Amino acid sequence: MQHSQKLGLKYWESFRNHVPMDTAPEKVAAAKAMLKEHGLTLLAFGVEGFNENEGAARKAFDFAKAMGVMSISADPKKDKATFDLLDKLVAEYDIAIAIHNHGPKASYDKVTDVQTWVKDRHPKIGACVDTGHYLRSDEDPVEVIEKLGKRVFGVHLKDVKNLPGGGKKFTILGEGDLRLAGCLKALKKLDYKYSLSLEYEESPQNPIADIELCLKAVRDAVKKIG
Repeated sequence: MQHSQKLGLKYWESFRNHVPMDTAPEKVAAAKAMLKEHGLTLLAFGVEGFNENEGAARKAFDFAKAMGVMSISADPKKDKATFDLLDKLVAEYDIAIAIHNHGPKASYDKVTDVQTWVKDRHPKIGACVDTGHYLRSDEDPVEVIEKLGKRVFGVHLKDVKNLPGGGKKFTILGEGDLRLAGCLKALKKLDYKYSLSLEYEESPQNPIADIELCLKAVRDAVKKIG
């Protein structure tokens, strides 16, 4: 949170290592106080797994409601019982489920995997578009956003570049194959109002300099699209 504050960021997506998913009133109050201290608003959290276990699912939704988030990034089990449960809970809580793609061989690899499972489901069951993992899956994230449309409830901005000898590698935003301005333009066309999360896992010992470059790339892209 300190780094986010120093970087001038105001909005956040968390996962369990950042903010424990605990609905005890004192824990929620402590988490909110820490976010407020650093000038941050929590918009989303995850990635959370879901299956037909209603008690476990309600725990995630109760935490989301207590923290005031708009969406939960999710990796739901591919079965009817799970999606029937999510249908009920998104309607009850008015909180979106954003299915996260995780690249080749993951449950949700291609955009068609998401489209198949959200078809005819509640309008608030949709996708968290991880641009880096879609590039790893040989899909254009701009086209993914356009295909999913109003079912986009989260975006993880990451860049990937093809290596000369084959293979792919995560890299700084703007230095890979991601059409960053194209992604932002597609989101703007949707009047997108959910979380836009910069996710960077390279240089784990000291990522700040790289993150500053990523943020500059995003800000330059915003200026480019107007």
